[in-house]
Amino acid sequence: MTTDLESLSPFELSLYLEKKVRSIDHPKEWLNAGRGNPNWTAFVPREAYFLLGQFATEMTMRHSTGFTAGMVDTEEIYGESLLRFLDEHPGKGSAFLRDIWENGTHFLGMAREKWLAHMMDYIIGDNYPNPERVLKACELPIKQYLHHELFDSDSAPFDVFAVEGGTAAICYVFDSLVNNGLLHPKDKIALMIPTFAPYLEIPELPQYEFDVEYIKAQPVQIDGQLSHQYPDEELNRLRNKDIKALFVVNPSNPTSDALSEATIALLQEIIREDNPNLMILTDDVYGTFLPKFTSLFTAIPYNTACIYSYSKYFGATGWRIGTIAVAKDNLFDRLLSEHSRREKKALNERYGTLASEPEKIKFIDRMVADSRDIALNHAAGLSSPQQVMMVLFSLYSLLDKEHGYKKEVMAICHERETLLFDHLGLEHPLPSLSTAYYCEIDLQDWMADRYGTSFAAHVREEWTVTDFLTRLAEEEHLMLLKTDAFGSGEWTVRVSLANLATEHYAEVGSRIVTLTDCIHQEYQSEFPSSRHQ
Repeated sequence: MTTDLESLSPFELSLYLEKKVRSIDHPKEWLNAGRGNPNWTAFVPREAYFLLGQFATEMTMRHSTGFTAGMVDTEEIYGESLLRFLDEHPGKGSAFLRDIWENGTHFLGMAREKWLAHMMDYIIGDNYPNPERVLKACELPIKQYLHHELFDSDSAPFDVFAVEGGTAAICYVFDSLVNNGLLHPKDKIALMIPTFAPYLEIPELPQYEFDVEYIKAQPVQIDGQLSHQYPDEELNRLRNKDIKALFVVNPSNPTSDALSEATIALLQEIIREDNPNLMILTDDVYGTFLPKFTSLFTAIPYNTACIYSYSKYFGATGWRIGTIAVAKDNLFDRLLSEHSRREKKALNERYGTLASEPEKIKFIDRMVADSRDIALNHAAGLSSPQQVMMVLFSLYSLLDKEHGYKKEVMAICHERETLLFDHLGLEHPLPSLSTAYYCEIDLQDWMADRYGTSFAAHVREEWTVTDFLTRLAEEEHLMLLKTDAFGSGEWTVRVSLANLATEHYAEVGSRIVTLTDCIHQEYQSEFPSSRHQ
């Protein structure tokens, strides 16, 4: 049976072509520039993690009876033993743990001896996570990190739910909005596009079937440089009170641009003047790739729930660690309080096993319960060893006073962007708003600029972007991701600037040019008169 490539999602097409093409001998190295997984890792907090785990294990083995060991006593004092252990295991991870012990106490939320004992218990992983939403010794370091990297220092107090990465967070938020009657099937919502493809796919699922308004970004010039931003006429559609919720990835995927100050100011005005009950979900996973970033959770905290994943910044996609943040004073809880008596009765029955007054359960805690179908709420929560990794990533950023890690990661992305854009002759994006984690290329515009509008029109009439990407994979051993399913143009593709060695990005540009030159020569052979255009 022939596979219908046009029907495949961007990710499935990429997997299909990689499986097909990589099995064939080819003189060129296979390059997959479509995948978003970064090719760097933050090694210092990882080394610290495994040292802490080794130390905790050794402490439990003091009570070994053969094949079994004891448990960490959270009332015991372990500090002196830790310092001796670190002396015996020198290295950057060891130095980082010592830095936490000596200089990071103001980030911990409790006395350092108590914090250490809890972290040892968590990393051993022999107890259920409790509290389920986020562990006590983990909560403040995670919040401090979010404040430091994403939110303004004066942002509203908030609660945080530790979750299995950004994808789980998306599912939990959508489910709880519907479970709690804050959104109903057929309700009108808005998506700011282009955006991560699942945000376009989820609203169409049978359990939701939302009526979706698409708020579309356009390329604009800011200070003489390119950015993708939302025109006022697009944003002003959000003044319609029938739109119950807005979903946004900021900075965006695939264009990698953050919302401008003007866009944020207009959103604030729209909510203040016309649509005060607009619920906002912002996915800020790429915000850490900008030196200065303004989250909608900072600008509009009352209306906004914020998703963040540690996956991209720390090279930790396999860890599945992230957060959902909701302000302590928030729209979601207020809307719950305004439900009709009938709605409240139904929800009280739903959550009645959790509390004597279920009506008072906050929205963020309802998400925790919903994540385990309520009946298993007592066994909810992100695994405790995962939360330890989140804390060490967080403290690594907080204690990096020179921002060395952040500067290096941003420099990697921008250097790769420069190599690719210079090779293709593309205009560079505005660096203050572009993360350079991805870039989006409109192949039609690029072909028109490079080869002329007649050739670009010919390719558009005779080819699809799937045809082009298939031939690129087969002939040039290069994989890019089509982005029509992200809400982008029909001929746009995403190049990940994060997942290949830096020197490969000139090669990525070269291979795109080589294939397109070949297609252009074929076009000239078929239409000789085109040589004189």
